[in-house]
Amino acid sequence: MKKIIHSHRPLILITNDDGIQAKGLQQVAEFLRPLGDIVVVAPDGPRSGQSSAITVTTPLRIKVIDEQEGFYLIRTNGTPVDCIKLSMNILLDRHPDLIVSGINHGSNSGVSVIYSGTMGAVFEGALQHIPSIGFSLCNHKADADFSHYHELVTGICQKALAATNWPQGIGLNINIPNTPQLKGIKLCRAAQGYWTEEYDCRVDPHGQEYFWLTGKFVNNEPQATDTDEYWLDRGYATIVPCTTDDSATGVTPEFASILGL
Repeated sequence: MKKIIHSHRPLILITNDDGIQAKGLQQVAEFLRPLGDIVVVAPDGPRSGQSSAITVTTPLRIKVIDEQEGFYLIRTNGTPVDCIKLSMNILLDRHPDLIVSGINHGSNSGVSVIYSGTMGAVFEGALQHIPSIGFSLCNHKADADFSHYHELVTGICQKALAATNWPQGIGLNINIPNTPQLKGIKLCRAAQGYWTEEYDCRVDPHGQEYFWLTGKFVNNEPQATDTDEYWLDRGYATIVPCTTDDSATGVTPEFASILGL
């Protein structure tokens, strides 16, 4: 496949984990078209919970769905991270100036960032030293209304494109409460907690049992006033800087003692 040749305008790569048909993806592409050339490379169906998964046992395929001046819409059978890797290595003639993942249908606050395919794509971009941002709306509905967040999304992306000092290896996890009247934006940390990981046991038409993942997020620190969960509950959009380096260097002495090193 021939590489996509771009103009002198900023190049913005967009992906998601809800699939190419998702309203959130279509809306963010529409929001950002005035800011530069847009290349959308998205999975052919939902890939939620894929984290940073890559495809290694199935051939990857690419299909151009729409091609206009300054705009490409491309479908693949891969994961969100596959979308970034294919774009960098096969599709684009240069690295994008900005990677945007989303807008996700549903929150990625707290520890959800660990499981999120939306944020997996962001981390992949951060590893390539590209400003990368994940947007999520706290509404799982397929027909969620994203129109109220045009100014928020475009404003942040404009600032990212203009930044000359974006920290390497860092991506932004931005969550938006499901309200048309945002009270503001808070730069904060992710709330600590866990998912209950419950499974609903069901029976298929052939009488065979199967299990469907359910459960809910439990916030371990509901009174902490510096977390994304706290501010989302109060009508604020939250921005959490996330690192690709998971090294827990702060506890090195403890493990040196435990391991006798």
